[in-house]
Amino acid sequence: MSEGAAVARVVVDVMLKPEILDPQGQAIARKLPQLGFDGIVAVRQGKRFEVELEGEADEAALERVGKIAETLLANPVIENYELRVL
Repeated sequence: MSEGAAVARVVVDVMLKPEILDPQGQAIARKLPQLGFDGIVAVRQGKRFEVELEGEADEAALERVGKIAETLLANPVIENYELRVL
């Protein structure tokens, strides 16, 4: 990449689908009251990826990152993902 070239950063947030059991999130939610954090109803655990792209985060670039998310970053059977440009 040449110096001064535009770089876009796209965040990919990956979360378990709502119907999928999240034992890690449940364990955290159970522990919170013991640590003095009351009023928390639920916790869901997920993953965040930051993808840096050459150029602008245009529609084609976001489509490419979406394909990456579907292929490698998320398991579409049990996970959803969202893209957003930073």
